[in-house]
Amino acid sequence: MNQIQKDLLEQIAGIHEVPQGAYNFRMNGEGAGRNTTENIDIVTKTDKPGIDIIIKPNTKNESVHIPVILSQTGLTDLVYNDFYIGDNADVTIVAGCGIHNGGDEKSQHDGIHSFHIGKNARIRYIEKHYGEGDGNGENVMNPTTIIEIDQKGYMEMETVQIKGISSTKRDTIAKLGEGATLIVKEKLMTHGNQYAETNFNVDLNGADSSTHVISRAVAKDDSKQLFVSKINGNNRCNGHTECDAIIMDNAVVQAIPEITAANVDASLIHEAAIGKIAGEQIIKLMTLGLSEKEAEEQIVSGFLK
Repeated sequence: MNQIQKDLLEQIAGIHEVPQGAYNFRMNGEGAGRNTTENIDIVTKTDKPGIDIIIKPNTKNESVHIPVILSQTGLTDLVYNDFYIGDNADVTIVAGCGIHNGGDEKSQHDGIHSFHIGKNARIRYIEKHYGEGDGNGENVMNPTTIIEIDQKGYMEMETVQIKGISSTKRDTIAKLGEGATLIVKEKLMTHGNQYAETNFNVDLNGADSSTHVISRAVAKDDSKQLFVSKINGNNRCNGHTECDAIIMDNAVVQAIPEITAANVDASLIHEAAIGKIAGEQIIKLMTLGLSEKEAEEQIVSGFLK
């Protein structure tokens, strides 16, 4: 890896070198390194680009890193990754994509990730998106996440995009079985003329299934954001969707939370709040010696933590 690729890897995966455990590196559309363990196998698909990550039942305290790096301008990369999480497993998966675009052409990565989570399995999934470059080309990312959680399975999904992505459409589709739980925490910031669209669609099909979808977003300059969250309560269940956004400058933010109860014992809540930074917050920080710009940055940073 060159220095640009190493820097991107640190931004999206928090690592400076080859990690411990299972991993698969993809760089500029090609495989760039792989390791498997006794309990975690990674297999290249034969019918389309992508990999299968197979985690044996009862696997505990292991991790998988599957970062994607694009440092070549004008490249379009599409992958299909399937995760098979065995019963009673408890693992962490770190994904994400970093783009460095130093040219005038569009660089784009689309990832379709499908999760098949077994009974009583627990998974923490972290996905970070980051873009940079010294050219005029666009950085585009369109992640799709498809989730099926079996009886009493649990998934916590953290998605972060706070810099450098010109356009993104983020789709998450989930179906939960009996006693299954899905927690989603999204952090998003746009600036310039960037556009970000997020779509969540969660079907609570099993008795006592539950979901909590939380989005924190900041829109600056002339950027635009659209947040759509749909929760369908098809059994005795609990669902909560929440979108909080800070709007600045000439930005536009649209939030559309939707809940549908198809069972008398479905308990569903939606919340949405969009507003500017309160003036008294800025004034308070300025009295501590910060400039107005520094005060705004502090508030935004704290909001997205």
